[in-house]
Amino acid sequence: MMKYFHRQVQLWGEETQTNLQSKRIAIIGSGGLGSSLAFALGASGIGEIHMIDFDEVSLHNIHRQIAFKTGDEGKNKAEVNAQLIEQRCPFTKAIPHNCDFAGWIQKNIDVDLIIDATDNLPTRGEINTYAKEKNLPWVYGSVEAFHGQVCFIEESSFSDAFKIIQKTPAGIAAPIVMHIASLQANLALRYLAGLSVKKDMLYYLYFNEEGELITQKFGLPK
Repeated sequence: MMKYFHRQVQLWGEETQTNLQSKRIAIIGSGGLGSSLAFALGASGIGEIHMIDFDEVSLHNIHRQIAFKTGDEGKNKAEVNAQLIEQRCPFTKAIPHNCDFAGWIQKNIDVDLIIDATDNLPTRGEINTYAKEKNLPWVYGSVEAFHGQVCFIEESSFSDAFKIIQKTPAGIAAPIVMHIASLQANLALRYLAGLSVKKDMLYYLYFNEEGELITQKFGLPK
């Protein structure tokens, strides 16, 4: 195993890498963010990854949802992602759940961290409520057009910081999806590896009219 994870072991040592095998996470959503999260975290040596999504792959998903290829149309997204994870890393168990978040809750599965890869505010509100009930941290992420947001939420409340509404997102550029998912994955992996993480800090990234990448930080209310 250590040969497979050689570069990570160089970063944090064999003990930390071995400890990752005991960690369990849930990724809620297996589309744009979820695909990239699965790709990034699925080969990091986390012991168990639960992929939750009731949706099927559509043709218009494929350009920005990197787990999928033409020919995958009609397949369940969570199942395709779980298969990809286990193909890339034999040391990680990937479990697909063909259901929504409420359905997954009913299964009473214990995890160390929840990662939001949904595309709507109401479900994020449900994740926040569940995480508070279970005293679990979770990683929020959202994308739209050329901008996105990321936050590692522990003490703050998503529902207090954001107005929970139904909103149809604007168009999305494929690279920003991968960028935001990468930031989420880095926060998650640092936390699971026992490294420091700035919590309850919202990072807002966007390109201005001149094409400059701007990053702003906001502390969420606790």
